[in-house]
Amino acid sequence: MKPIKIITFIALLASLSSIACGLLLDLDYKEKLIGFGVVGLFFVVFPLFSYYRWKDKDVKDYMLSQENLDKMRKNQQESKY
Repeated sequence: MKPIKIITFIALLASLSSIACGLLLDLDYKEKLIGFGVVGLFFVVFPLFSYYRWKDKDVKDYMLSQENLDKMRKNQQESKY
């Protein structure tokens, strides 16, 4: 496994366990546990996951340019027949 995948998985487990502990345990700082878990998910886990999934992709393949629109129209016309 790649290191970034392991780091992302560990951060996911830490965030989810923080949220679960905040919901299940009766502590004075349970709101902080839930808050830190949510912050960890949105500011650590999601950006790491997005970087890991998109790092080798070409953004031009996913943009609506005239060239890509022409390809889509051509593929759509071929699929009708």
